[in-house]
Amino acid sequence: MSGVKRKIFGAEFKAKVGLEAIHGVKTINQIAQDYGVHPTQVGQWKKEILERAGSLFEGRRGPKAVNEYSEPERLYGEIGKLKMELDWLKKKSGLSQ
Repeated sequence: MSGVKRKIFGAEFKAKVGLEAIHGVKTINQIAQDYGVHPTQVGQWKKEILERAGSLFEGRRGPKAVNEYSEPERLYGEIGKLKMELDWLKKKSGLSQ
């Protein structure tokens, strides 16, 4: 073993380096030298940003569509639970009929 530890880069650092590579002002080798990473790593980060860029805006705004059948089922379940709790409380307090 060489005893050299791997460097762990955070997401912000990767994004910064990858975006600089996308801008194309400097070559990948220059960017790698400036930030002290391997040029292959810079290329991988750039590729990953470009692949995931399309999914950034996929989420639609506004209220989410609600399944019209799931809401009543949830509410009936809640009613049943509350009735059971009420019956238990009546029994414990001595108010049962």
